[in-house]
Amino acid sequence: MKSSSQLIGNAEGRIVYRHPYRTKKKNLSIHTNTKSPLMRLNTVCPYYTMFPLDFPLSHLREAPKDAWVLDPFCGRGTTLFASRLLGLNCVGIDSNPTATAIAAAKLSNASAQTVIKLARKILAQRKKPDNVPSGEFWTFCFHPRTLSDLCKLREYLLERCVSPEEITLRTILLGILHGPLQKGRPTYLSNQMPRTYSTKPSAAVRFWKRREFTESPYVDVLDAVERRTKYTLAKIPHPVKGAVYFGDARRADLLLPKHCRFDWIITSPPYFKMQTYKPDQWLRNWFLGDSDSVNYTQNGQLSHRKDQFVEELSKVWRAVAKRCMPGARLIVRFGCLPSVPMNARDILESSLSLSNFNWEIYDCKDAGSANNGYRQSLQFGNFNRRASREIDIYARLDT
Repeated sequence: MKSSSQLIGNAEGRIVYRHPYRTKKKNLSIHTNTKSPLMRLNTVCPYYTMFPLDFPLSHLREAPKDAWVLDPFCGRGTTLFASRLLGLNCVGIDSNPTATAIAAAKLSNASAQTVIKLARKILAQRKKPDNVPSGEFWTFCFHPRTLSDLCKLREYLLERCVSPEEITLRTILLGILHGPLQKGRPTYLSNQMPRTYSTKPSAAVRFWKRREFTESPYVDVLDAVERRTKYTLAKIPHPVKGAVYFGDARRADLLLPKHCRFDWIITSPPYFKMQTYKPDQWLRNWFLGDSDSVNYTQNGQLSHRKDQFVEELSKVWRAVAKRCMPGARLIVRFGCLPSVPMNARDILESSLSLSNFNWEIYDCKDAGSANNGYRQSLQFGNFNRRASREIDIYARLDT
């Protein structure tokens, strides 16, 4: 039987993390300095589906202190982190297990000392992991001692991951699981790999052989965890009430407690024809309990046939509306792949109209090209073509 802490499987609506506390006032002086240590928690784990922190911050500054914020496609939790910076209660939903694990850390309130103490305890008590993956990929990707310690931590966190320290340690490990080789003391546990997504096993092996990276250097897992944790948690925002759900946003009205009523929804749905979110995170998903090979299933994902995509997106806006206060504001950033000759505005407007709720669009703005920043359409598709334009749509729930 799977542990309750495991995230892999159907998007059943399991709660990943709930923080019961809230701050008494907004943290109004902290969100303008992007170099502040307070911002480091937001970048705890590289992840490719994101919009800039300024996007939700710029809008949520208008929210009253008792407002509740929802992101039904929360990804790595940027909207949640912005809400926390401003002292606003917030909830996120996502059907990608890696996304919800990262987002949960944005609400956790663990100190660096307690996270490091937990990591030391696990590695000291677990003399040998029960299950270590084998094969050419794993031999090249991790040094045997590094992989052994990583598996010890993985097995503990699959058995139990509910406290703030456990939630945060899990995300710290996801953040350093794979990445580039560096001069000096290594930050990432793997052989040479990208930071934001996991190279598929056969492609990774070919790359390592071609570049003669066939021996993965030893990385002291505890040392890497300690350094990253001290850096990331040097300063953290005051806690707020909030929760993260691993689930299908089309069922948001069933996932969320009936007493929750949201005033703001700030989100960015999967861009049309982007269907690789889960397999591109296969190594992190392995750490979260999936198999040690790429899983191509699309559980909980929207269909990417045009008519079905619009219809299923409309179900999200319908489900969300059932948990919103009258007058709730919906702000959506959206786009399409450059190779897809579709109008992003038409897709969003059609989906809102089809929801059969009074989502009144009151503004639509050009959000620029993904080439202007680290946004979704920059990460996929044909990189030789200029990224498509993205749009921001503003709507209000009228009664």
